[in-house]
Amino acid sequence: MARPRQFDEQNAVTRATDLFWRRGYNATSVRDLGAELKLTSSSLYRTFTDKHTLFLRALDHYRATESAEAEQRLDAAGRPVRQVLRDWMLWLVSCPSDGESARGCFVVNTATELGTTDAQVSQRTEAAFEVTRQALRSLLHEGRHSGELPIDLDIDAAVELLFTTVLGLRVRERAGHDLARLATAIDAVIQALGFTSTQPS
Repeated sequence: MARPRQFDEQNAVTRATDLFWRRGYNATSVRDLGAELKLTSSSLYRTFTDKHTLFLRALDHYRATESAEAEQRLDAAGRPVRQVLRDWMLWLVSCPSDGESARGCFVVNTATELGTTDAQVSQRTEAAFEVTRQALRSLLHEGRHSGELPIDLDIDAAVELLFTTVLGLRVRERAGHDLARLATAIDAVIQALGFTSTQPS
């Protein structure tokens, strides 16, 4: 009997992730969660203990899905590093094709909302950020090895530049800023890295 419940729990976590992503932690009440998951408050508490525990599971679910896809998109796999980087950054800020309002990155939104006030949440957001940094670092090393980037490029500094730019882009995307303006910023930061080859945009 445990297997069907486990399946139901995963579906509930997925739906809770979507709700927390749209509304944030503080603006989502237990009643909101119950309505979204079609659970009574007592059933929700019995299954997930409390709102905070469910939120942590939602963050973990997001990291295992959305964040993993972002990491995969940074894998050059033989493609020009400049194009991989540009495509990834544009993908991050592209509005949903189904007409849904832009909602940014769940991890970035959470870090902005809760900061360092919650140690368990902070540990998860920082771990997600480090995965992005490492993926960027690997991509830039590939670019330097292939000759697309200058041999004397300070990769650690370049990673921090790109990572900080990405956080700003995700906030601007959620604020509804025009994609063309974001693309201009993306092209400027990529140009600042000093790519030696110019790939078509």
